[in-house]
Amino acid sequence: MDQTFAVFGLGRFGGSLVKELSQMNQEILAVDLDPERVDYYTQFATHAVVASGYDEKALRALGVRNIDHAFVSFGENIQASVLTTMVLKELGIPKVWAKAHDENHGKILEKIGADRVIHPERDMAKRITHNLHSSKIIDFIELSDTYSIAEIKVTERLIGKRLADLDLQRNYNVNFVALQRGNRTILSFSDEEQVQAGDLIIIIGNNEDIEKFDTQGS
Repeated sequence: MDQTFAVFGLGRFGGSLVKELSQMNQEILAVDLDPERVDYYTQFATHAVVASGYDEKALRALGVRNIDHAFVSFGENIQASVLTTMVLKELGIPKVWAKAHDENHGKILEKIGADRVIHPERDMAKRITHNLHSSKIIDFIELSDTYSIAEIKVTERLIGKRLADLDLQRNYNVNFVALQRGNRTILSFSDEEQVQAGDLIIIIGNNEDIEKFDTQGS
């Protein structure tokens, strides 16, 4: 099911989110106080507007209450970040993810109800570490301190095997999410689907179990 997204703050991080979401053909509302930034992102967003992220009246007029998932990314403007996050949660947005400038900012965002706090620099450092540790891990996204999603390059031992034969839940206690095959993401599949050379397997689970699959199963 398609979702509607809003990105508040069109700096480097927020702007990148808008561009990535546009590649997924999702409905996107892009909001910033800088007219030049807003004008630039009109080519990527469904709607791009000049507005304050914490002006509740303006947000209601924009129909923000119908948004499924909001991202708050105001760089070092901690006040705007906190106020926007508060207003969005008060308006009943189901998912509000906010970018933190530092650990203290992150703690404040958690206390006021952000559904997820993003630490881009810290998270990127962890991704790089995982990539250095394993040549097979292409991407690694932490969902919590213990659970993550990993995108892993398949090796020869998996090529030709059916998904049913892998039985990842029983053998490694991780859950299969999808296969990435070229530009295709295969979400709907049968047990007879066979792993092909060049596939990336996407799994979710406990970090220790993901590492076990990476070292023993993939």
